[in-house]
Formats: sequence, structure tokens, C-alpha cells
Amino acid sequence: MSTPIFSNHGCRLNAYETEAMKELAQEAGLKNAVIINTCAVTAEAVRKARQDIRKLRKAHPEARLIVTGCAAQTEPETFAKMGEVDAVIGNTEKMVGATWQGLAADFIGDTESVQVDDIMSVTETAGHLIDGFGTRSRAYVQVQNGCDHRCTFCIIPYGRGNSRSVPAGVVVDQIKRLVDKGYNEVVLTGVDLTSWGADLPAMPKLGDLVMRILRLVPDLPRLRISSIDSIEVDENLMKAIATEPRLMPHLHLSLQHGDDMILKRMKRRHLSDDAIRFAEDARKLRPDMTFGADIIAGFPTETDAMFDNSLKLVTDCDLTWLHVFPYSARQGTPAARMPAVDGAVIKERAARLRMAGDAQVAHHLTAQQGRLHHILMESPTMGRTEQFTEVHFSQPQPEGEIVTAKIAGQQAGHLLAG
Repeated sequence: MSTPIFSNHGCRLNAYETEAMKELAQEAGLKNAVIINTCAVTAEAVRKARQDIRKLRKAHPEARLIVTGCAAQTEPETFAKMGEVDAVIGNTEKMVGATWQGLAADFIGDTESVQVDDIMSVTETAGHLIDGFGTRSRAYVQVQNGCDHRCTFCIIPYGRGNSRSVPAGVVVDQIKRLVDKGYNEVVLTGVDLTSWGADLPAMPKLGDLVMRILRLVPDLPRLRISSIDSIEVDENLMKAIATEPRLMPHLHLSLQHGDDMILKRMKRRHLSDDAIRFAEDARKLRPDMTFGADIIAGFPTETDAMFDNSLKLVTDCDLTWLHVFPYSARQGTPAARMPAVDGAVIKERAARLRMAGDAQVAHHLTAQQGRLHHILMESPTMGRTEQFTEVHFSQPQPEGEIVTAKIAGQQAGHLLAG
């Protein structure tokens, strides 16, 4: 093996950073290496990372095996103790060219097998930006990293550090380059996207960034926003939702639960009525808006009545795309010390939430029958609508282009173009 092998776990931001690491490793001339970019969001994610490490070591016994990512940042000793692992690299170090040059030159010996600094001391976003991660049609741009909030269930701030923002001018320049390369859609990503700007001069808001991008990159056909915290949405972002057709009508909301007591115990900053009000306000401004959401099933102390409030929130907010997480205790978080819900109950509640989500998807797909959509083609026979709904075509279409088609039907959770 000469070219390094990368294995990515977890979120879209991790995937973005894996692409950046590929470029850094190539520039450094790194060979004969396997790099696992881990996730720490749940205990299950860490278990899967360990499983992947063992599998990749068996498949590549002669390669150097390097572990990085959020789990490596939060519990480096876990991976350093694994006999399969040669080096553990922190989330800051993985985005620095010198780290990869050292690996390529085999500088890292027994005394430096763990390179994980204090992530809370980091005050800047990574300087390494990539142009074009994603499909040939859609690119992802990291505009923010880290999180200043301390939700009681979440380990991610200890893996990502405090919130840092990429300056607006840097973001705009990168998006201009992507448009020049032919990308028709850009997605803004971050760990806590709606906190963008709080650490920059004049403390701009995410809505200011969105309006600036749309104004200064007039040739960009479509702009998307990834997961947001609805309680932090600012006036300009609402204005963009109302007035900018190039901002896609699909928002993924970090809701987590539908019961106010559980939300308080999670240390969230919103109540269920706040979420419902935001969804109503956004739909008034943009009637074709669809929502996705993260919801945790079985958070400690969750009763049947509390869980029912999460089920109710699905319809109260008219959520379409649900990401359901069975609660998994993360050692070191306050929630891990709270009275736990029985594992079988958690599994059953998660299944009920997913069933509610499936019903919402079916309702959404039925409502699209006969409608015209502008569909961004991700492959010759599959694309996505403005609301991120998957559409399949019987005849090949130009990949990367936006085509207009009428919806003729649905099948297996996706739409069929006429």
C-alpha cells in the first residue's frame, strides 16, 4: 500500500476534515498509513471506532495506524492503549501540515505517539480550507467549529473546543472559487452553526453571513444551511428565509426533546413552545419550508408522559426528516450521573419515534405528487429537490446540473420524476 487509507466516522464536519487531511497527507508525501477519523457523540460511536481499528489493522498489518477525531481528542488514552494503534492525533493537530510532515518523515516515535493538546486553548479555526468536498454537484464549506454551550448529555465541546468562526471574507472567497469550478450548491457547516460570528469583530450573526454570501456571489444558484439551533436564529436569517429564493427551504433543527423538564435537564436554551413558534414563523415566511430534527429517546428521568411530548413535537412542528438517537451515556457528562431509563424502554421509544418520522416522510412525499421541482442531480439518475427530498429518474440526466421535473409518484421513501 502506498496511498494512505482514510476511514471516516460521524458527522459531515468530520467528513469535510477527512478530505482536508487527505490533501495534507498527500502534500506531505505520507505513505503506507491508515487513518481513522473518529466520532465521540455516543458510547456506541466510540465502540464502532475501536471495532474499525481492529478490522483495519487485520487488513493492513504492515501499515502505520493513526487515530484522530473527536474520540481521540476526548479519550486519547483509550486508543493509545490499543496494540493496533501507532499514533493518536488530536483535532487541532490533524489539520496542521507539520503534523503530517512529521508522520511522513517518521518523526513520531514512542515518546510522541500521542499528540493531543488542550482543545480549549484553541482560538482560531483551521487554516486549511478545501475546495469541492462533496459530490460533483454540492460542496460543503466549514464556517465554524467548536461549541460554547454545555448540554448535559454532550461530549462534543471537549472534542471540538470553544466556538470559533471563519471570517466572512474567507468564506465568500472560498464559495466564489467553488462556483467558478461549477458547483451549483454550497452547504454551510459547523458544530454550532448559529453561534457563527460571536468571536469576530462586531459580532456578526449567521444571517449576516448568509445575506453577504448571496449578495457577493450572485452566480451561486443554491445555498443550504446545515443543523441550526432555532433559539439563536437572528433577524437577518429570518429575512433571508423570507426573501432569498436561493436559500433552500430546508432546515435541520437541533431540538433534542419535546418536554420542557427534560429540556431543562439537558441544559438546552429553548422550550417546546419556542421550537413550535419558530417552525410556524419560518413557514409563514416560506410556505414550502421543510424541517429535519435531532431527537433523543430515553434521556435520563424520561417518563412515558415526557416521551409523549417528543412524539407530539414531531407533528406540532411538522417535522419531516428525523434523526433519532437512543440515549447513550457519555462518561464525564452530567447526564451520565442522572437516573437512567431501562435500555429496552429506550429502544422501544426510539422505534416509536422512527415510526412517527416515517409517517411524516410519507405525508411529505404524497404532498409532492404533481408538483414541479428544481432538482440538483447528484448522479445521472438521482437528485434532490429544494427541500432535500430524493428524486429518482428513469432516464439519465446531466450530473451536477439543476433540472426541472414534475413529480409522478413515490417509491420506497423517495420521489419519482415524470
